[in-house]
Amino acid sequence: MPGAYNILDFQRLSNQFLATRKISIQIVEPLSEQDMQIQSMPEASPTKWHLAHTCWAFETFILKNYLPGYKVYNPLFEYLFNSYYNSMGEQFPRAQRGLLSRPDSSVINQYRKYVDGAMSDLLEDEKNHDNAELYHLIQLMINHEQQHQELMLTDLKHALFINPDYPVYSPSSTPRYNKTELQWLNFDSGLYQIGAQAEGFYFDNEGPQHQVYLPAFQLSSRLVSCGEYLQFIESGGYQEPSFWLSEAWSKIQEQNISSPYYWVKKGKNWHHYTLSGLLPLDLDAPVMHINYFEANAYASYLNKRLPTEQEWEVAAQNMTISGTFFDLNNLHPNTTNGEHLQQMFGELWQWTSSSYSAYPGFKTPHGAVGEYNGKFMVNQYVLKGGSIATPKDHIRASYRNFFYPDASWQYTGIRLAENL
Repeated sequence: MPGAYNILDFQRLSNQFLATRKISIQIVEPLSEQDMQIQSMPEASPTKWHLAHTCWAFETFILKNYLPGYKVYNPLFEYLFNSYYNSMGEQFPRAQRGLLSRPDSSVINQYRKYVDGAMSDLLEDEKNHDNAELYHLIQLMINHEQQHQELMLTDLKHALFINPDYPVYSPSSTPRYNKTELQWLNFDSGLYQIGAQAEGFYFDNEGPQHQVYLPAFQLSSRLVSCGEYLQFIESGGYQEPSFWLSEAWSKIQEQNISSPYYWVKKGKNWHHYTLSGLLPLDLDAPVMHINYFEANAYASYLNKRLPTEQEWEVAAQNMTISGTFFDLNNLHPNTTNGEHLQQMFGELWQWTSSSYSAYPGFKTPHGAVGEYNGKFMVNQYVLKGGSIATPKDHIRASYRNFFYPDASWQYTGIRLAENL
């Protein structure tokens, strides 16, 4: 953790805090009370729950410990809006969050204003401006809210898709794609440094930095397109068990899956649901909402594989972070964002073949914040790069997202790899 901070550091942090909190409100502005209430599956949460939970996090980890005399807004909220922090007490059952009609959104807005006012007092108090631990915790909670902003969009999209009217959340313009030819880029074998750099904010699971040896490998220059994935479907890919892992094949049979989530066939034509409504499938657009099982099966179909997280990170380490990130006026990925390696950042999260586990020397942080990442290091796969729902200042080459292999509701795509 860096050393002492000063008033200018805290002023920048205050500006970042206020900007982040404002974006959360902008996300919910187009929504009705009913929209904010929906929970369409146990893995998702109602939009208003996300708004309240991020307040609970600032209140629990910062205000109660660092603002003298702070009184919690409502003691019941410590139970309703605790996500999974067992050391902080019991939690309301996750799968039943959509049953919480009260508090309504007006009360949650009051809760946010209450927390924002207390945080402003804390940030403006010069006695706190040399407190490195406090600075780091506020950074962590800002980044935590950014993660929930992404979840607000993905959870909402899942809920709206269930409606056969295919509601429009944001009537953003649809890009016209110009797919580039897929090329293979070579990377030499050798020892590489993996993990977060010493400067700036990063999550605990991004460190410690360490060396890995990688054999020579290739990465595809861009993400797989809808048209390329459609060829997999039309060639019987969902009916050929040899492409699929055993667990995946069982799910396909049990749930009668034959195309990616959010794809809808009307007559002979494919469409896909977006936050701008149901749109014709653009064959040149990158295929999205692909789960790990589908990504792995597609790679097997082509006799390729998915990159490891170390390969992906080595390829991205010296790249400028550019691409299509969170923008409420543009909720569609773009085709390309540069020469050579394209679509590495933003656009869509990219599955790797790496199980989510601890780096060598990783130690769970002391206290409740230690429950943030470490306890989820089982049965999940690492994704890299960010997506159109990810704030740009939230992502870096070392960032490690993680989801279960059957998760399709996130903005996920496919990049291919192979050995040299």
